[in-house]
Amino acid sequence: MKAVFKTAYPYLEDALNLPVENLEAALPFYETIMGFQVLSRKETPCKSAVLGRDGIQIGLAENGGDPSQEGGFFEVDNAEAAFDELKSNGLTKHPSWLERKSPGEREEAGFSIDQHSAPSFKVFFVVAPDGLCYCLGERQS
Repeated sequence: MKAVFKTAYPYLEDALNLPVENLEAALPFYETIMGFQVLSRKETPCKSAVLGRDGIQIGLAENGGDPSQEGGFFEVDNAEAAFDELKSNGLTKHPSWLERKSPGEREEAGFSIDQHSAPSFKVFFVVAPDGLCYCLGERQS
């Protein structure tokens, strides 16, 4: 079962201008693992691409920003289905997942409940090879 990506929010300022060092090297991860499609590309003022999936969009750009300091939050309809989909697409473990593991949770995903605000979300994290970090979360009732 594929998950539905419902919303996309950047950690900092602009989900359509997420920094990558090398756009060509970054794109395969988003297309193959994350299930996005390239919607448009530009060469100026910097190399960039807008990617879409399930009605949401993000943008990657060689804009000189630091990918390790940026990323985003995707609200999904089902966190476990999202993780299973990404894993079946080739996502591999990231060491930080084990640090976030709650008792009884699936070790490889490192699901946790984010209760810092209302509503709470069941979340897991993905770090792309380009260094951008993403939190994927399912709204909890």
